[in-house]
Amino acid sequence: MSRLIREAPPFPPKKPFMGSSPVPADQAARAKRRILVATSLVTSLIMLDSNIVAVSLPSIARALGAGFADIEWVISAYVLSFTALLLAAGSYADRHGRKRTTLIGLVVFAVTSGLCGLAQSALMLDLARALQGVGASLLLPAALAIINHAFAKQERAQAYAIWGAYVGIAIAGGPIVGGVVTGFFGWRWAFLINLPICIALFIAIAAFVDESRDHEAERLDYAGILTFSAGFFLLIWALIDGNALGWAARPIVERFVGAAVLLVAFLFVELVQKRPMVDFTLFAQSTFLGSAFAMLGYAGGAQVMIFYLPLFLQNAFNLSPAMAGLAMLPFALPMFLTPRLGAELLNSETTKVMQGAVPAQRAGMASGLTATTRFVGLLVGIAALGAVLAQVASRSFITGGVAAGLDAETAAELAKHVTSGDVPGIVGTVPEALRPSVWQIGNAAFADGFAAAALLAAAVAATMALFTVLLVRRA
Repeated sequence: MSRLIREAPPFPPKKPFMGSSPVPADQAARAKRRILVATSLVTSLIMLDSNIVAVSLPSIARALGAGFADIEWVISAYVLSFTALLLAAGSYADRHGRKRTTLIGLVVFAVTSGLCGLAQSALMLDLARALQGVGASLLLPAALAIINHAFAKQERAQAYAIWGAYVGIAIAGGPIVGGVVTGFFGWRWAFLINLPICIALFIAIAAFVDESRDHEAERLDYAGILTFSAGFFLLIWALIDGNALGWAARPIVERFVGAAVLLVAFLFVELVQKRPMVDFTLFAQSTFLGSAFAMLGYAGGAQVMIFYLPLFLQNAFNLSPAMAGLAMLPFALPMFLTPRLGAELLNSETTKVMQGAVPAQRAGMASGLTATTRFVGLLVGIAALGAVLAQVASRSFITGGVAAGLDAETAAELAKHVTSGDVPGIVGTVPEALRPSVWQIGNAAFADGFAAAALLAAAVAATMALFTVLLVRRA
């Protein structure tokens, strides 16, 4: 990453840059590079924390006695509040200042990271993760808007390529860092490590970034925030609990219906706004819509597997958290070895297309919309693929357990622990003669569930790729 910073070529200055009088070209280039590095690291922190805990989930489940739905919420609570508030955060940054919003977000993120690291129950951890997502939602659109403001239109492509490299490395490296930290220091440090990082980034943003805002921005769209956030929450809640309660159960049906009503209401609320939080007319542009499908395919089909692959490595092959993190190296190496190419392929290209479709003064809205599209795909992917994984793994374990000599009721109860990654925990609860068989059946059952989820992810990615090919037009 440091090599990437040093090799980044200087950008030609705007006229003038960060002041009313001309600034020497080399000084302006250094100032812009500092802004780009600081904001890219802020964004990388968000992405890193969205998946650094993936390797820690089995350890968290055993330490806090959490089931599969509980550990899904460790990820989903963070991404849900983050995604639900991104659009509002983009509008807030436009109105109240991008630098100010970033600094507030870093404080919130640091405090809630500490709460996550000190949590004593699954519920406490999930609530702290939701609050952490609020801090993250303030950071991403503000950071992207700062980049959009600091670089002229002809400079932004290269700026976003470098930004994309940072983000790609953070996404791919998260499970590796999480595995090493969890293996040597414990899962709590996957959260506590954020505190010194947030302090350093706070100092950098305060020192290097000038304030900017959209002077035409109006008050926050409270009706849009409420309908979108509530509708999206009900949708994810239904997807996560569907396996446990049954997809036809009344609470699940009511959540799906409520989500549909609220999301349709959100659409109508935005259509009648003079200055909407989301400009839906953008989706009438073929290339914009195609880039949105690319984001959905990447997040829902590929990025989501970053969360489930470490679980697979630990629960099917009995790897330690540290070894599972290191086993993610083949996934991450392309991002480290070819960061500019690897990140520009999707992260920066899709961001550049979507950002370029809106006026510069609405950069906050564009940043929020860009990130919301990606994380909607990620969150729905986590919930949907998790539902498939849990259902297939549970069915496989019950079938194998009954065949090995367990009664059906016991097998069904133990299956809940298998899906949460606690295969070693269930082995000690069965008769000694059955323990080797139950261990193998548990590992194989989780592997079956992961295989089904991976095939669905591949189908989603292929479908979204087809839509992208059909819709995106050469500039």
